Amino acid sequence: MANAKRIAPNILVTGTPGVGKSTLCQKLVELTGLRWIEISKVAKENECIEEWDHEYQCGVLDEDKLMDGLEDTMANGGNIVDYHSCEFFPERWFDIVFVLRVDNTILYDRLTSRGYIGRKLEDNIDCEIFQTILEEAQSSYKKEIVHELQNRNLEDLENNLQRICLWLQQWFE
Repeated sequence: MANAKRIAPNILVTGTPGVGKSTLCQKLVELTGLRWIEISKVAKENECIEEWDHEYQCGVLDEDKLMDGLEDTMANGGNIVDYHSCEFFPERWFDIVFVLRVDNTILYDRLTSRGYIGRKLEDNIDCEIFQTILEEAQSSYKKEIVHELQNRNLEDLENNLQRICLWLQQWFE
């Protein structure tokens, strides 16, 4: 899938749960008119959940079924994909990847307010401490398309939106 065939670029927004992916994506859609693909939502709607993980209180994604269902949509372009993992998405799908990051104390507060407890909370905090998602992105995509963005507060959010919109403007030129 060559991006020359796309009407607009595909953007991946990824990061540990609680870093602000959905908030950023929602605002990007409002500013750009691109299509927001919330992978968790799409997976549920298209029955791409294999089983239930009782320890983490979440579904286990059938990645192959999801990928097959999204192939045509991604080929057309104009998508903002939002998911907490990234290594299973084909490299050809994305023109740019943004990995959102946040300080651990902020993340802890965000996750506990969502009801995360026990191992689910600890593992997500560890994931952020050890930069797991950032490293996944860096090993899965070309280095020059992976960008780390701090997303601690409203000022960071506004700066990130400006940066992404500037990149979009350049892509269309």
